[in-house]
Amino acid sequence: MPLRYVICDVFTDRPLAGNQLAVFPEASDVPEELLQALAREINFAETVFVYPPAGKGDARIRIFTPAVELPFAGHPVLGTAFVLGANGQRPEIVLETLGGPVPIRFERDGSRIRFGRMTQPLPAIEPFGDDAALLAALHVERSELPIEVYTNGPRHVFVTLATECDVAQLAPDLAALARLPVTAANCFAGRGRHWKTRAFGPSAGVPEDSATGSAAGPLACHLARHGRIPFGEEIEITQGVEIGRPSTLYARVHGSQARIEKVEVGGIAVIVGHGEFEIPSRA
Repeated sequence: MPLRYVICDVFTDRPLAGNQLAVFPEASDVPEELLQALAREINFAETVFVYPPAGKGDARIRIFTPAVELPFAGHPVLGTAFVLGANGQRPEIVLETLGGPVPIRFERDGSRIRFGRMTQPLPAIEPFGDDAALLAALHVERSELPIEVYTNGPRHVFVTLATECDVAQLAPDLAALARLPVTAANCFAGRGRHWKTRAFGPSAGVPEDSATGSAAGPLACHLARHGRIPFGEEIEITQGVEIGRPSTLYARVHGSQARIEKVEVGGIAVIVGHGEFEIPSRA
């Protein structure tokens, strides 16, 4: 039986930008041993396999990078929601991830989805612990804010640079970064509602990510906790320009420094292609 998939570009409103995603909408027929191999064959930052729900959600999903399975990731959740919600009028869809259920609310123009916004798992926050090794691997001297790790499935560490130009000029040692205990190192700069970020995740098989939805929410948390933005204010995040995949993400966090109550990340996705694999049976 052919294994059919959909390709969409996430956190962009135009094809061939944003972050690429492959979605297998009916993955029950995909053998377990092929999941990681198919993700490696496609070689996007993530590939999603969709199954019937196990709980009260609308579908259950599994998320793979070319190297590992992730309990949660942002652009795969948003992109899959656009794929599954494309033919319908529903205002919301709930996807069951290994990190828990994630609701995605749609803004529609008729049947067309204009925008999607997910409520992400609340991140656990801790100091990184080896700042010198991280800064050396990134080839930067210091971070403007404390270096902290936010875990909402992936482990994201955040380094604050002085200017957006500093972010654009980064040339990290990817081999050194791969040895550090994080999913991705995120370097950012900006002010007010506009921020620029780059994310490097060589240990997950993603040298540089073009749009990291699972880091966008924690970035808003980091900025609010350290007084750079008000809680409740939405920020616009630019990513992926340096690798030819410009992306735009929106994020906001509700709560206070003492307690994060809600993390939201939104954006647009566009379906750009369909395909199928024909894998001969080994029986």
